[in-house]
Amino acid sequence: MSDVTKGGTPNDSVDTRRGRKGRSKRSRGAVVVFLNFCLSVAVIAVIGGAALFYWGKFQFERAGPLAEEKVVMVPRGGGLSSISDSLQSAGVVSNALIFQAGVRFSGAASQLKAGEYAFAPGTSMRGVMEKLETGRSIMHSVTIPEGWTVAQIYARLEADDTLVGNLPPMPGEGTLLPETYTFTRGASRSDIVSQMSAAQERLVDEIWQGRQDGLPVETVEEFVTLASIVERETGVDAERPHVASVFVNRLRQGMRLQSDPTFIYGIWGGAGKPSGEPLRRSHIQSNTPYNTYVINGLPPGPIANPGRAALEAVAHPLDSDDLYFVADGTGGHAFARTLADHNRNVARYREFMRQQGAAAENAAADADLVE
Repeated sequence: MSDVTKGGTPNDSVDTRRGRKGRSKRSRGAVVVFLNFCLSVAVIAVIGGAALFYWGKFQFERAGPLAEEKVVMVPRGGGLSSISDSLQSAGVVSNALIFQAGVRFSGAASQLKAGEYAFAPGTSMRGVMEKLETGRSIMHSVTIPEGWTVAQIYARLEADDTLVGNLPPMPGEGTLLPETYTFTRGASRSDIVSQMSAAQERLVDEIWQGRQDGLPVETVEEFVTLASIVERETGVDAERPHVASVFVNRLRQGMRLQSDPTFIYGIWGGAGKPSGEPLRRSHIQSNTPYNTYVINGLPPGPIANPGRAALEAVAHPLDSDDLYFVADGTGGHAFARTLADHNRNVARYREFMRQQGAAAENAAADADLVE
């Protein structure tokens, strides 16, 4: 049955079709508007994101807030967040969140190293990141003078507050190399002692292997013992081979070494003679195994820790016939082959000291007159 038969008209069908077309156009228009809106939002987001990125990059790379050098300790085990917060608290970076974002974007979040760092004025966040990434932390050092005893070395290490931990039991005398050692804050005292011991072992072995033939020392320990005596007898590098030759000649002839530092060590040990304690004849005659005025040959072990120069001097002593030496009053020594020559050197030294004493007394008297 047709639509007309049902009571409708042809115009009703046309209107229906027109209504459908109108709704379709409105739907397409709404979709277009929505798509345009989404596109606009996306464009704005991209522009905003790019602007935010370049602003953050600018902040990350611009000069930092420091007006003067700042030292900051970055502890071990700290994550990026805690490191960033501590840097902001110290005034090294202006914004912890920007620093974190920059580090993460750079792929360095897991590369930052603990340590003690000095940041120069105006260091950028990128500069801070790069310093932490490379681990260029502050280096500290401890210098051990040649001729120090183990007790003296341990006292210096104990007093250094950049080191941590307990010292190991004291090693034997002569087993630690006098040298300057560098380390970062928080290094352990035990590790520094291990470095000293390993360095001395390598050095002694190297010089012992290259020693000249015919030396009157049969073992490495005797070699180090004689070097420690040479070390304590003179602080002048140039005359160490000469001092060594005197002791080598004495050992070859069966003469006692008669070295003052040996009886001093025998009495006071590694702590050394108290500064206010004068030397007496009773000290020279003291009955200790280290006193080379009363024992024959070498003492039972080293009396200090010798350095390279003293070890080399014993390994290659000067070719001389000298058997004696005495201070000359100028920091060095006067050497002699015979006792008569030695006694004349001693007399000259005593006269020099007498004149020095008289000059000092005159200077003091002049000072009193001026006052």
